[in-house]
Parts: sequence; C-alpha cells; structure tokens
Amino acid sequence: MITRAGGTPALPRSATVQQRLYWHNRTVPDAAGYAELLALEAAWPRAEADALAAAAPAFGSLDDLLDALEQRLRREENDPSPSERYLAEQATAAEFAYVAGQFAVDGLVESQSHLGVLPRLTPRARMAVMRVLIDEFGCGNEAQEHARLYEKLMVELGLSTDPFHHAARACEETLAYVNLFHWLASRAPTPDYFLGAYAYFESSVLYGFRCYAAACARLGIANGQYYDEHLHIDAFHSREMLAALRAWDREHGADLDRVWAGVELTSATIARATEAAVSRARAEAGR
Repeated sequence: MITRAGGTPALPRSATVQQRLYWHNRTVPDAAGYAELLALEAAWPRAEADALAAAAPAFGSLDDLLDALEQRLRREENDPSPSERYLAEQATAAEFAYVAGQFAVDGLVESQSHLGVLPRLTPRARMAVMRVLIDEFGCGNEAQEHARLYEKLMVELGLSTDPFHHAARACEETLAYVNLFHWLASRAPTPDYFLGAYAYFESSVLYGFRCYAAACARLGIANGQYYDEHLHIDAFHSREMLAALRAWDREHGADLDRVWAGVELTSATIARATEAAVSRARAEAGR
C-alpha cells in the first residue's frame, strides 16, 4: 500500500533472517529468492509449528479445543505481562513511539498478509474470514483502513510511513510477528494453522491492545484510533473467526492438532515481539 518513491529499496547486505523473509514477502521474488524464502520458512515457522502440532492435546472435538482456547484467553487477559503493564502505566512518549515504530512493519500493511488464505478455504469458512478482512480494509473507505489509521499514528509520532524503513530497523521478534501470517495464509500445509492463529489473535486483541490504548490516552496521543478501533470491532471479529473454524470443520474436517499449533505459535510470537519491543524501547531511552 505505502511504497517508497522510486520503487522498493534493495535488501540490505547485512539482512537478518527475518528481514530477508520480510523483503521476500513484500516483493515478488525471483526463483532464487523464492527458494530462499521456502528454506527459511522450513526452519521457522514450519519447524516450530510442526513441533507444536505433535505436542497438541488430544482434543476429542472442535468444541473441546474451543473450550481450551477460551480458558487460555481468560488466563492471558487476567495476567498481563510486565511489559504490557509498563506500556500502559509508565512508558514515556519516546518509548511508546519506539514500540509503535517496531510494530509499524505490521501496522502499515495490516492484513495484507492474510489475503492468500481466501482461495484455500471452503465457501462458508471463506465468507466468515472475508467479513473480518472487509473491516480490516475499512469497508472500502480508504480513511478507515487500519493501515491508514496506523499511518496517521506514525505521522503524529514523527515517524516514517514507509514499512521498509521500519523493517531495516526492526528487531527479529517484531518482524516475525508479520512474517508468521504470510506463512500461515499462503504456505502452511493446510489452512488449519491460519484459522487457529487468527481465531486466537482476533480474541486476544480485545485485551492485548488495552495497554496501547491506555498509553495513548495517558500520553495525549490524538491518533490512537488504530487501537480503539480494534477494541471496538474485534468482538465481532472473534465471533466470525469462531464461525470460520466451525464452518471449516463441517465442510472439510478440522485438523485439531494444527489448529491448536496455530494458537500456540501465534501466542508465543506475539509475546516475544511485545517483550522485545518494550525492552528495546526502555534500553534506547536510557542511552
């Protein structure tokens, strides 16, 4: 959506693993680039997803899995991490801006990584996911697209609106946050991983974004609508993703091990990204 004038910048010579994945995911790779993309994804996230699927509980039905998901969500909601508490209650304006810049690799291109899953789904599952994505893209209203809301936040914070600018500076953990969904949507062996991941994500945002909204209110940041919008609309998104899972199970038969692996992998990836972004923000501010 937002590109550098004159075209996409070249991949840095010293690019890290996650930077290489991000560039390949955000460009059209040649044969060598696509081969590298597949090789990198085999090491992560594929290897971690496979391990989590192998270790998944022996759920008897999708209902059993959804009960376990609900319990997991409630535990996380009731026990926010120290990093989330710090962001909500203590982070300075500079620290908040640093964290927002770290997550700009996702926010400035939000949900574009998800589009590859649509042709892989059965009809009713696809329509449920599509209803969520329609909201993510502002229902066709450019001013309300979530990526555009994030762009407004970047402008207020005095930061670049070029996602590649942020990708060249982002830590591995925050890049993994967006790279994960490219794999889940387009190259995971089945859509089960994506459906578990997105069902978890859309439910967890309802408490996960509270610390960001609280920080915006405390710091007087005017363009916090990006976070408020998620807290407002994601209850609907959560219901739709549960509907997508149920439709997929009826129409195709859900692989419960892979669905749960998507939940676990996404939860762990988000936690690692949040911890890394906040820790680095605090370290940078102390210099």
